[in-house]
Amino acid sequence: MFIRRLLLTLLLLASLSSIAPASAAEDFASWLQGLRRDALAQGIRPATLDRALAGIEPLQRVIELDREQPETTVTFGDYLSRVVSSERREAAREKLRQNRAVLAEIGRRYGVQPRFIVALWGIETSFGQVTGKFPVIAALATLAYDGRRSSFFRQELIDALRIIDRDNVDPKDMLGSWAGAMGQSQFMPSSYLLYAVSFSGDGRRDIWHRREDVFASIANYLAQSGWRGDETWGREVRLPAGFAPALLGTGVKKSLAQWSRLGVRRADGGPLPRGTLEASILRPGGDQGPSVLVYGNYRVLLKWNSSNYFASAVGLLADSME
Repeated sequence: MFIRRLLLTLLLLASLSSIAPASAAEDFASWLQGLRRDALAQGIRPATLDRALAGIEPLQRVIELDREQPETTVTFGDYLSRVVSSERREAAREKLRQNRAVLAEIGRRYGVQPRFIVALWGIETSFGQVTGKFPVIAALATLAYDGRRSSFFRQELIDALRIIDRDNVDPKDMLGSWAGAMGQSQFMPSSYLLYAVSFSGDGRRDIWHRREDVFASIANYLAQSGWRGDETWGREVRLPAGFAPALLGTGVKKSLAQWSRLGVRRADGGPLPRGTLEASILRPGGDQGPSVLVYGNYRVLLKWNSSNYFASAVGLLADSME
């Protein structure tokens, strides 16, 4: 009797497991039809949708990566040792030298110092070497259908379809990270639509293959976000004993003269530059890390990635190329 029940249970489980994938596939197919209707209503051509959505299915690896993001805390020192390593600093100087002419022209056009373009390129994709191999349409569809931020990724997916429609990008060439960040600049589709440019003016905005488009797109992003080409990002400073913790953070702005009167000095002990330029003081690594005096350009870097670790790393890598 027990054996008979066991066999019946196993048969039932087997039948359910065979049904589940088909049912899930039907659910995704229905969801995809709804997405198609939304895209059509937003002006994306049927032929584009046929080309971009044909045969796509949820990517299990994307689901795994979305659900298994690490919760561990990395110290600022560990982060810098990895992101602004001596090898990367050396590579950044070499890339700046190799691309000096085109970077100089882009720098003049957009008012962005070339070293910051190279620093962002280096940190985002290791100078174009690590751009991601996930098909962006399938990855975004997976996250929009099954992810934790479905509405966000659904809009990014619509924007990715708009890129294919407007820029005639081949969906097979649209590769990126598992979260949909694309090309050597790691733009999300919404950022691509706003900031990607064709350096040559031929209308093709290729952040996957054309280095000059990558550089110009990075510079355009910074310029449109408020970058000042006559300012740097910040500098390491030395704080006086008893410096009030309430004065730390981007919410506190004072002129360089005011910080000087409070006893703030350059890291080598020298006086701060004179002027009325407003700045904030941060300690990205907490009590054990360095103190940095940051300007408006630092806030622009935070628009790119709202991490003090990231923005400080970009600035420090850029400084290593001076």
